[in-house]
Amino acid sequence: MQRLSAGEVSVGVSVPGDDLMEDEAPESLVDSVDTELPDGPIIMNAIRDSESGEMVASDVINASKVVARFRNVPERGGYVSIGFDVTVPSALTRSSWKMELVPKLLIQKDTFRLESLCIAGLQYREAQLRGYQRYNRFLASIITDTTDFIKVGQLEIFLQRHFPETYAMKTDSSFVSEPMAENLFGVTQKDAFMHYRKKIKEGWNERKKRNKERMYARYVKDPIVSQGVRLDTVIADGGGFIYRYTHRFRSRPGLKKAVVYLDGDLYEKGEVLMPVPRSDDMTYYISSLSSLADETVKYRMIVLERTVYDNTKALIDFGLGRPDVDTLLSDNASELSRVRKCIDDVYKHHELVLDSLVISASCSPEGYYAANEKLALARSESVCEYISEYVPEQWKECLKVSCLPENWDQLRLLVKNDTVLGEASVQKIMAMTADLAEPDAVEKRLSSMPQYRYLREKIYPKLRSVRFEFFLHRPEMDKDTVHTSEVDTLYMSGVKALKDLDYKKAVSLLRTYGDYNSALAFVSAEYNHSALDVLQTLDGNDPKVCYLMAMVLSRLEQHETAEAYFRKALNLGPYLRHRANLDPEMSKFIPLVENEY
Repeated sequence: MQRLSAGEVSVGVSVPGDDLMEDEAPESLVDSVDTELPDGPIIMNAIRDSESGEMVASDVINASKVVARFRNVPERGGYVSIGFDVTVPSALTRSSWKMELVPKLLIQKDTFRLESLCIAGLQYREAQLRGYQRYNRFLASIITDTTDFIKVGQLEIFLQRHFPETYAMKTDSSFVSEPMAENLFGVTQKDAFMHYRKKIKEGWNERKKRNKERMYARYVKDPIVSQGVRLDTVIADGGGFIYRYTHRFRSRPGLKKAVVYLDGDLYEKGEVLMPVPRSDDMTYYISSLSSLADETVKYRMIVLERTVYDNTKALIDFGLGRPDVDTLLSDNASELSRVRKCIDDVYKHHELVLDSLVISASCSPEGYYAANEKLALARSESVCEYISEYVPEQWKECLKVSCLPENWDQLRLLVKNDTVLGEASVQKIMAMTADLAEPDAVEKRLSSMPQYRYLREKIYPKLRSVRFEFFLHRPEMDKDTVHTSEVDTLYMSGVKALKDLDYKKAVSLLRTYGDYNSALAFVSAEYNHSALDVLQTLDGNDPKVCYLMAMVLSRLEQHETAEAYFRKALNLGPYLRHRANLDPEMSKFIPLVENEY
């Protein structure tokens, strides 16, 4: 303990060695990738104790050590996988001790506790198991059979004398009525049952039940925990060992490195002897493919027209034959609110000046065309009067009215796309409405069809609408059209998603551009064939394009072609030689070209 406090002996965390030492057996490393702990104590191996003859948990792991303090690791698919060796020297593995080591992962400003490692000495684990045995014996002493609390022999004699009917039920399940369950002296069967109970014994048993938690704490001073534990093992001979620890975590935008260190405690007899001093830090430098993104601002060419047109339509309902605007009718309030919002949105474009806002109401074909024309115009004027209260003052003079007496074009469109009318009916209606020289006659022919009721109830209401048309212009423009450029916000959002490691979003935003960044998004999301399709269309003399080609082909196991592209990438951009150390798909080619660059 003094040596531990003074730093003369300590646990260590280091980079796993790629090659084992010559005198190191492969079984000296324990791999933790798929470790799952069952319920109860973990016994990796068992040996028979020479003195007691009992089978006890043991696992002998030889010692080795790797001293590297850092490693480069890649980020792939938004995740980073790290591995490190936890070294425990033999001086810290006494038989009566237990050491609990907790790896801590430091990512930017956050610290995460990883699953712990428990290394117990043989005597310590035996004491733990004995505690469980003592507690199990205590549980076994709790009586669960209630007949043990009754003086059965004496009760049977009493029942035979005073309740012969009940005693006869010892071999018979007949029902005894309540009046028969009381003898001449007023004693009930329940009274007899309670009289012959072993109350003291039952009281002791109840106290045992209530003391379960206290007895567990008394006997099991250091429980064997399976949740949140990566390894729980026993050292039989006091030797040191190495444990290979792996962990995978979600990366973060801008994450350049992660740090791992060890904390823990040393235990004896279930109590902490002393904290284990913090180990040296193990640093991982994280390389992300997003660092290869081209962040050059992308622009798109747009054509600005001097005159601007916009429109919207509202389904405003009116009373039968009435032009008045009734906000309480149908869904009028919601529709008019939407129109007012549309007017506010147009007004916010201060670079535009309104020339006119034309309000046009339309009617369904019911009734005479001339009457519908008057009604549609009256409705347009009514809506215009209502809207004039909500438009800016300088727009009031720009409000104009028009009308569409009968909206036949909309009728034909709705009929064509209707899924209820049969194909024959649709073709017949389309033929009837092809010539609208006499609209009243056409409407009369429609009214004779069996489907006319459906038309009136489902189609005609959608024809009674009000259209709002905005005619605007840009006063600062002299020409009718101007070609200009603006930042392609959609593309730059894709690049940002790429930098933020949101590769699926990056792919969805950049897919259609077919350029270097879209190829990089495919590579980062590991859509290798899609990436290859894009890369083959790009400049073959761009070093980054050649580098990505080599990476994708390496993933697709086309190693010879990948090596050729890698050589070409280094010829065109020698700076990529350092980058290759960070990507496992590429680092394997470095020895092949080591003396060439």
